Amino acid sequence: MAVTKIWPVKDSLARVVDYTQNPDKTIYSDLQNVLHYAANGEKTIEGEEQAMFVTGVNCNRDTAFQEMQAVKERFGKTGGNVAYHAYQSFKPGEVTPELCHRLGVELAKRMWGDEYQVLVATHFNTGTYHNHFVVNSVGLWDGRKFNCGKRAYYQFRQLSDDLCKEYQLSTIKNPKGKTPRSIYFAEKRGEPTKYNLMREALDAALKVSVDGNDLRKALREQGYELDANPAHKYATLRRIGSKKAVRLYRLGENYDLPALRERIEENRQQYAYDLGYQRYKPIPVQRLRPRRLRVKSSFSTVKKIGGFRGLYLHYCYCLGILLKGSKHRPLSPELREECRRLDTISRQAQLICREKLDTTEAVADFISGKQAEMKELGAARQKCYNRLRRCDDGTEIAQIKAQRDCLTAAMAVCRKDIKTAESVLARSDRLKENLKLEQEMQAQRMGRTQDKHRGRSVAR
Repeated sequence: MAVTKIWPVKDSLARVVDYTQNPDKTIYSDLQNVLHYAANGEKTIEGEEQAMFVTGVNCNRDTAFQEMQAVKERFGKTGGNVAYHAYQSFKPGEVTPELCHRLGVELAKRMWGDEYQVLVATHFNTGTYHNHFVVNSVGLWDGRKFNCGKRAYYQFRQLSDDLCKEYQLSTIKNPKGKTPRSIYFAEKRGEPTKYNLMREALDAALKVSVDGNDLRKALREQGYELDANPAHKYATLRRIGSKKAVRLYRLGENYDLPALRERIEENRQQYAYDLGYQRYKPIPVQRLRPRRLRVKSSFSTVKKIGGFRGLYLHYCYCLGILLKGSKHRPLSPELREECRRLDTISRQAQLICREKLDTTEAVADFISGKQAEMKELGAARQKCYNRLRRCDDGTEIAQIKAQRDCLTAAMAVCRKDIKTAESVLARSDRLKENLKLEQEMQAQRMGRTQDKHRGRSVAR
């Protein structure tokens, strides 16, 4: 199995540095940097053994930069995208370093033929064998620039898959596509993203399911709807309150429809031989006995907190972060995913309570006031810069710089408050929708509990 990617390399204006005068501070051009990275021997050390493979296609491996630069100068195309950097990475344990490099050279010849200069290098620094390709953006014979669009991307991937099939290597059946950077890094940190929550819900449901009905009911308890209709091309999973569904194969190979059926069949066999195996049961709700309190006043005369303050306080309570020691856990997937944004939500709630921003008009006035304050602080800081240009006294310069730094810090605080207030206006509707979904799930669970207690009383 091999994954591929290709992206452009843009030149830098900082490349013109006098190497002979100061060789320790030489700044390479982007083309030199990527060639240096691809041919770096430290990237190919596996344990104590160095397995370095570098091959030039239509160029010499030792003089690749000079040859590529000569082609650019000959056709007068030294600007823009100076090169393209691509990689081909294989599944751990599936290829040897020799085979990995052989496939990389063959892929370069099939993709770029004899029209472009390519440097192919095999690395092992990430724990998997992978090939790097540095492609000159200018054609070797006609000076035509390489068009790296979607067509080239899919062609590169298809040629790599064809090579894997010829050498009896596995291929990816359903490529996932690009994952957003925010979700990718959040998943690496173990935060509750949309996809992580779906995987957790499927794992929990599969532990207690012996057929498709059990699986659907267990997922519905957690706020998800499974669509495994054979008339549809893909099996999907979506949040009950959402219109957008996620195809199961995007969650990983262990969560596509054949893998789910296999795990359900294992549960069925275990249920047949293990009498202690627990099938799906609705999640029980702990019924608490209400506490009776006596008050000297009436609740009708108590002033309720409304507006943005009431909205955010209720939201923080549902997330389980408002009361210390609270063991409350949100039911809906939307609120469970919001738990990775606790810092942002807490910052917004603190601003609202501190400034008493209950309405949209109050937030807008607060933003306008902070923007006016920012202008005043900016004008005062500019005066400090003007004084620094005319001042020669060292003591006075230190005082002016200290004043300038204080103004800069105050501007940073204003800028942060403005950003937080703007995010309150942008997120308020989403908060209301999430609270509505949470209340619906709580009502459904309480309704099932009441029906269960009614059934017991009728049986008695």
